Amino acid sequence: MLIANSHPDHGKPLDRADAGMLGPEAAAEVERFLAKREGHRQTPLVALARLAEALGVSSIHIKDEGHRLGLGSFKALGGAYAVIRLIVEEASRKLGRAIDFVDFDAPEVREVASTFTVACATDGNHGRSVAQGARLIGARCVIFVHAGVSDERVAAIARYGAEMVRVAGNYDDSVAEAARIAGKEGWIIVSDTSWPGYERIPGLVMQGYTALLGEALNAMPQPPTHVFVQAGVGGIAAATAAYFALALGEKRPCFVVVDPARAACLFESARAGRPVKVEHGEATIMAMLECYEPSLVAWRVLSRVADAFMTVEDGEAVDAMKRLASPLKGDPAIVAGESGGVGLAALSQVARDPALRRQIGLDETARIFLINTEGATDPALYEEIVGRSPAEVLAANAKLRG
Repeated sequence: MLIANSHPDHGKPLDRADAGMLGPEAAAEVERFLAKREGHRQTPLVALARLAEALGVSSIHIKDEGHRLGLGSFKALGGAYAVIRLIVEEASRKLGRAIDFVDFDAPEVREVASTFTVACATDGNHGRSVAQGARLIGARCVIFVHAGVSDERVAAIARYGAEMVRVAGNYDDSVAEAARIAGKEGWIIVSDTSWPGYERIPGLVMQGYTALLGEALNAMPQPPTHVFVQAGVGGIAAATAAYFALALGEKRPCFVVVDPARAACLFESARAGRPVKVEHGEATIMAMLECYEPSLVAWRVLSRVADAFMTVEDGEAVDAMKRLASPLKGDPAIVAGESGGVGLAALSQVARDPALRRQIGLDETARIFLINTEGATDPALYEEIVGRSPAEVLAANAKLRG
């Protein structure tokens, strides 16, 4: 299902604060930080030429965030960046002098950091990033997870030294509980979603994501004409839409926001013309996108610069995982988790429907940009779905291409 953005703010300039947080200059600040991160390297931008032919478009490029900073997800860029920015700011105040946030590993900064506790709620990937940032700077970290987060994903967060707290209910319940406990204890909440009165920190998380967009735009032979990006609370979708709108101006691409059909909070917000909370029903396999209320910052951005909103079913997400693992001859394989290939699932849905193609101007000249937002962050589940382990997929790919 696809609907056009009919919000009265559609096409208006971004709010000044959002433009300052999510544009190319902000991305350059994130890149300065990443240059200090051990093990940082740009993630691959993969061309899928044979798939583009099959879907009747000119090109498909997919940014593979499954390789990002050992966390296997684009969220490695957001939570850790926000944690370090916030604590360096606190250190500057306490020490009475300005400290550049890229000097987060200075002994005096780590000493101040040791007095702070950061916390968040997570489905998995954001929590790992927050925990990693806390460990890098020397802060205590407490992570809240809901009942649906797998034990493997919990263990992956705990490996970074975070204290784990299980919360009954869904993601939104864990967000509320994290905010309640953190407020009581005086901890810093580093959330990737926003609510009234709490916007700057989620904005910093989104700012962290802009680094991957700068990398992608620099690597593409031509700017994209169409972008399909998956959304949970909307952070990566809003960061992507804002960055391309600011970087490309009048040449910006048509931007399509993609929700799981079972957790379509942004789609339903677009339909209602305001942020809405959707009812929790049957869980979706797209666990990293299973969110029932949009981030207010993300909605403010997307209401202006998103062009369409659509949903995909669980089966379509699984098909996309399998299609990326077993590509057409000549294309490389990509290991995508349950939420990672959702942009491709949406593109595939539009490409096979002439009416949908006309609706967003998707023709044979279209240049598509997608993001594989996560690799196999739960390898056992990946193997159960795809029928091969991530290592087997990559080994078969290397053999074919070597």
